[in-house]
Amino acid sequence: MRLTILGGGGFRVPLVYGALLGDRGEGRVTEVVLHDVDAGRLDAVTRVLAEQADGVPDAPAVRATTELDDALRGADFVFSAIRVGGLRGRAEDERVALAEGVLGQETVGAGGIAYGLRTVPVAVDIARRVARLAPDAWVINFTNPAGLVTEAMSRYLGDRVIGICDSPVGLGRRVARALGADPREAFVDYVGLNHLGWVRGLRIAGRDELPRLLADVDRLGSFEEGRLFGPEWLRSLGAIPNEYLHYYYFNRETVRAYQEAGQTRGAFLRDQQSRFYTDALRPGGSALRAWEDTRAEREATYMAENRESAGAGEREEEDLSGGYEQVALALMRAIARDERTTLILDVRNRSTLAALDADAVIEVPCLVGADGAHPLATDPLPGHATGLVCAVKAVEREVLAAAESGSRETAVKAFALHPLVDSVNVARRLVDGYTAAHPELAYLK
Repeated sequence: MRLTILGGGGFRVPLVYGALLGDRGEGRVTEVVLHDVDAGRLDAVTRVLAEQADGVPDAPAVRATTELDDALRGADFVFSAIRVGGLRGRAEDERVALAEGVLGQETVGAGGIAYGLRTVPVAVDIARRVARLAPDAWVINFTNPAGLVTEAMSRYLGDRVIGICDSPVGLGRRVARALGADPREAFVDYVGLNHLGWVRGLRIAGRDELPRLLADVDRLGSFEEGRLFGPEWLRSLGAIPNEYLHYYYFNRETVRAYQEAGQTRGAFLRDQQSRFYTDALRPGGSALRAWEDTRAEREATYMAENRESAGAGEREEEDLSGGYEQVALALMRAIARDERTTLILDVRNRSTLAALDADAVIEVPCLVGADGAHPLATDPLPGHATGLVCAVKAVEREVLAAAESGSRETAVKAFALHPLVDSVNVARRLVDGYTAAHPELAYLK
């Protein structure tokens, strides 16, 4: 079975390959094709993968190419993890937004909109090529903003594109541990959009144990979201929010922390990964060791500004191990082997949430098998969550419309309607700033 990874020179590709190395049995991936527009990054990551495979019997063969059509032909699965504009683009997204006093995070607020406007045209081109060159392939999308990009691709691929994210998995794991339960035995009632969802229940042996957690202040304060949001706020919500909702619930504090930081997250990663790609290509050195050291620093500093502003402390050791590669592997196994399982995924709504139309991509538990991923029935969202989900989905739709039409006016509308952008004039200046910073946005007229 062939897996094509778009963004194959990306820093997290070794996580996916590492998961594949541990997979055994029928229907496993036997060939990995890496595609990237940057040949140097491809070379560096290929070296890391070669060290990972050293001594592993029957390790999946690896081939690298800078030709997209070549990468797609014959693929059974396509894993999309591209970053249009690179980390330079992410750093610019943060800079432009923070200069206007609004959030520049890569998937939330102004930064997420700018990233989406750059990414959607490229993702649509990929979807069209997949439909033509590999019509039977399943596309697993991890390209951010994951929900928005998955919805853009679904207009051409239907249900054969499925979005994944590691945030709900990590959240469910932490909630289960706080209750003293085995995460593998818990069903997580999670619902929302990508990076905008809530755990509303956690069932173990058919019983919802979340009320027990919400009633115990000490347990609530024992894991990251409890420290990040505070037990009092979690009890008020009656749910555990995804960590990205900290940008909404504590927006002023977060923006201030980002403005006062010596370096934005994007700029930090840009500089850090630049060193990694240099070190990985150094003769006589270990590309795998360079990657492992860089990854440890990356994971430990994740959402550092948010934790600092909330006084949440350092990340726990258990949360430094990633997780999206395991979701991707579980999804591929479920489809390829018809190993029916339940995973939290980004899929088309159908009739799951009455507040949204059938084609809106949402993030919910899904039953997965050989025929793809099907969202499970869920209770309606509470009013406060419905308002936020509908507002952000409306913004996503404006981003899609702007990307399709090239309308600058529609792009301004997308920014202006977002809950974290508080002025039409700010929205206009953001579009001016982003189009000046990003050649990829030259299509907006």
